[in-house]
Order: sequence, then structure tokens, then C-alpha cells
Amino acid sequence: MTSTARRRYVDRVRSDARRRDREERTARLHPPVHPEVAERDDSLLVLQLCCHPDLPPSGRVALTLRAVAGLSTTQIAGVYQLPERTIAQRITRAKRKLAAVGRALPRPEHAAERLTSVLDVLYVMFTEAHHTTGGSPPRDADLAAEAIRLARLLRRSLPDSAEVAGLLALMLLTEARQPARIGQDGGLRPLDEQDRSLWDRALIDEGTTLVEQTVPGVDPGPYLLQACIAAVHAEAPDTDRTDWDEILVLYRLLEAATAHANPTITLNRIIAQAMVQGDAVGLAGLDELEARRPGLPRVDAVRAHLLERSGRADEAVAAYRRAIAAADNLAEQRHLRDRVRRLVASDC
Repeated sequence: MTSTARRRYVDRVRSDARRRDREERTARLHPPVHPEVAERDDSLLVLQLCCHPDLPPSGRVALTLRAVAGLSTTQIAGVYQLPERTIAQRITRAKRKLAAVGRALPRPEHAAERLTSVLDVLYVMFTEAHHTTGGSPPRDADLAAEAIRLARLLRRSLPDSAEVAGLLALMLLTEARQPARIGQDGGLRPLDEQDRSLWDRALIDEGTTLVEQTVPGVDPGPYLLQACIAAVHAEAPDTDRTDWDEILVLYRLLEAATAHANPTITLNRIIAQAMVQGDAVGLAGLDELEARRPGLPRVDAVRAHLLERSGRADEAVAAYRRAIAAADNLAEQRHLRDRVRRLVASDC
């Protein structure tokens, strides 16, 4: 009871600190407030103000994540799978550019202005909340709740935007799995090991309904495609009865929509491909991806899983150990160590 109370107290302090930080940053920006704006939440306005149109997109998003969302350079680098030095340089250049432009940040004239950057910021906020860089705690509930809140605000401002609807649906469907995602030992539970009866059906219903209402008649973008993939998983009773053929098609569309520039999407496509075409095809795809992007996070973990499924226990153990050495997230490390222990015990 004492440890539970202490954790709740720490969470409350962190939440209050974040809120104070946001309020201070908002005050420093001094955005012009019209009478009709004073009655609504200004959080999205702050995001838009920071997503300055004169900044390059990469620096714009990185600076906003640092200044408004409060993410560290390490966290931002982890989400983008880029060296921390690269992200630090982007933030520094963005600050210099803003200094050159002047202190006044032009107010956006409508909600859709700077939308791409705002969506990117919200997506990275939620991604970091869902799977924290350090893994202690394994997720940031406050940050996740704030990202969903802002996505709902954006949805109300832009009800006809398919990508806004897609991002909100993706967040809801991902958040729905949280009750089953971390085991009692603090280890990560991957999708195929989760107790789906623990999933939040209200969030799933809201997310899938949003997808079903949005998809007809639109050319889906990256966020809506990811929401479609999450909806297929949410509707499946278990891993074996998941429509992997549809998921594979959606990942191929997602790769095309992102110009094949996101290696994480490619990695997830390889997983889907292994489920459809066999583990040997998946392992060959991993070899190709690793040759193009050496050191990519999660490759060894996926490789170990496919090797384990293929009955190649010794190779799987070696891959799991490489994955453990590369993992920063503590919950992920616990899960990988558990897989190693099970494999070693089964060989004895």
C-alpha cells in the first residue's frame, strides 16, 4: 500500500510539473488572444505557434517537441531512430532561425494551417508515451492522455480531415491495449501474448467506428493507414485468426505513402510478410533491411522471434541476447530475458 501511494504521489507531482511547464511556455509565447479564442483551450494554438512555417519540417517538429511537449533530446532521437547529436543540431538550428526571424510568432489563421507538423508532434508524443525511451516507467500515462486530449481537440476543429481522424483512431486503438501490455513482473507483453479480454472495448469501439466512418471515399494517408492496421488487430480474437493478408497489404500501402523512408514500417511489413509467407521469407527480409540500415532497433528481437518459431533455438537465444544489449526500455529487456530463460530451460 505504501509503495502504491508513493507511486501515485510521484505521478501527481509529475503531472502538476508538466502542467506548470506548459503554462509557463504558453505565457512566454504571448499569443494574441481574441475574445472568441479566450473561451477555448489554447493548447493547439501553442503547438501551431511553435510549428513556425519558416523552419524546416525536421527542425520545426523537434523544437516543438522539446519546447512544448517537454520531451528530451534523447527521447526525440529515440522515436526518430536518429543519433542524439543529429536531433540536438536540428533543435539548435531551429532556435537560431527563430532568433533571426524575430520574437513575434505569427498566429495561424485557421486550424488546418501547419497541420502536418502538428500531427507529427502529436504522433511522436504518443509514441514516446506508449513505449518510453528509458522504460522506467514502461509508459508515460500523463503524456499519452495529453496527446489523446490534443488529438480530440484537433478532431473537433477539423472534423473533415481524414488524417486527423486517423491519428485519433490510432491513438485510441493503441491505448485500448494498455491494460494487457505490461505483465505483473513489469515485462512487456507482445501482441501475441496479451490477454485480449483485458483490452478496453469502449476505446476499441470508438476507434474502429472512427476508421469505418473515415475510410470510404478517401485516399488514406499514413496515419489513417496505421489506424486501419490497428483496427484489424483489435477486431481479431487472437494472433492466428488475424487477417494477416490484409495487414500485409496495408503495410505495403503505408510504405508507399511514406516513400519507403521509414525503416520501422518496413520492419513491421516484414513481420506481416512472415505471418503470411513463412518465417524464412521474414528472415530474408530482415537480412536485407539490416544490410541497408545496420543497428536498427528491434531487428534482433524480431529475428529472435522468427528463429524461435522456426525451431532454431540456439540462434534465437543469441539474437535475443543481442536484442537485450541494444534495448533501452526496461520492460522490453525483461520480456526478452524471459524469452531467453524459457528457451534455455526447454533445451535442458
